[in-house]
Amino acid sequence: MASPANSISTQMTLRLWALLALLGLIWGGSFFFARVAVAHVPPFTLVFMRLSLAALALHFYLLGRHGIYQALAERWREFLLMGLINNAIPHAFIFLGQTHIGAGLAAILNATTPIWTVVIANVATEDEKLSVAKFSGCLLGLAGTIVLIGPSAAAGLFGTAGDVPLWALVLPVLAAGSYGLSGSYGKRFRDLAPPVTAAGQLTASTLVMLPVAVLVDTPWAMPMPPLTTVLAILGLALVSTAYAYILFFRIMAEAGATNTSLVTLLVPPSAILLGYLFLGETLQATDLAGMLLIAAGLVVLDGRILRLGIFPGR
Repeated sequence: MASPANSISTQMTLRLWALLALLGLIWGGSFFFARVAVAHVPPFTLVFMRLSLAALALHFYLLGRHGIYQALAERWREFLLMGLINNAIPHAFIFLGQTHIGAGLAAILNATTPIWTVVIANVATEDEKLSVAKFSGCLLGLAGTIVLIGPSAAAGLFGTAGDVPLWALVLPVLAAGSYGLSGSYGKRFRDLAPPVTAAGQLTASTLVMLPVAVLVDTPWAMPMPPLTTVLAILGLALVSTAYAYILFFRIMAEAGATNTSLVTLLVPPSAILLGYLFLGETLQATDLAGMLLIAAGLVVLDGRILRLGIFPGR
């Protein structure tokens, strides 16, 4: 008997793949916007601005429709937890990491999200257990992460100075783990309209980040950022957050958490291209090797182009 996860995977129509590709492009842009903005805005304040502007935009879009206020009143605890693990924590970790690493590398490290999703689903659910294919995909993804983080880890171990601190590489991976947790938890919102779920989690995470930004960053002492930073913040909030989360929850409702998490395979190429074209970023050979290993792991996890009977039990 097919598991629910496998039943959902057969529903990946051309339309859903197109939406997934669009979401990958938009979220690739988020790493670009963040890299521009974090040069002038402290990370926690940037997270707060991203979440609050996106929440306001969605509330204006909804104008009380789809039972948004009733959902907020009845399910605020669920929105609070979802906002923490899907917004506040991962965004803060990624932005802190991007104070030292480029958009492309941050996106590659964050591409381990589907691997975390599979591992967490194996522990937290009864119907998405590890198979040989999933285990093989996780090992490939883990190898890619080790290749990416390895040089800085070795530099720290032997006391040599590296160009990038180890913590800046680890934080996006921890963010991916938080996203993986939110993938399993987010299934409970399938009964809500995607804009309601997006507005609910963003409203909750805005309230979480407000005191953090005020206490840590003292944003009132921050000088007025340049116009390019303001535009980057608007792009980050309105396009890469408000609109992106409507797409995210719409795809998740139709295709499931594991399929939706595959969007992270599409994010690094767009982030790398934008970083190369506009920020002068380059990647090392180890970065490209790590990305290829992670991509191979995601292909194995997905299984759609490996239906040759090599990995039974999928």
